[in-house]
Amino acid sequence: MHSVKVGNASIDGEVVGRRWKMALEIKSTEDDIIRGIGQCTEALARGYQSAALVTSVQRAKRIKTEVFHEHLVLLGIDAKGRVHQVYP
Repeated sequence: MHSVKVGNASIDGEVVGRRWKMALEIKSTEDDIIRGIGQCTEALARGYQSAALVTSVQRAKRIKTEVFHEHLVLLGIDAKGRVHQVYP
């Protein structure tokens, strides 16, 4: 996976299907979540059909969900490496 430039921001990666693209932004416990939401929003504004912000499950559960919707997904990864869709 490599960094992808989208407008004034960069995202950590992307998933590409036949007629869609999803932006991925991964944030560790030390990274700025607000910046990650901004990067995902920039990707949506630049033509991505959806974006996913990925962090730990514990951190994801503490984030207010008002900014997430069907095109901006919040994913959490637990200690065993399993991915959980936290919102929506």
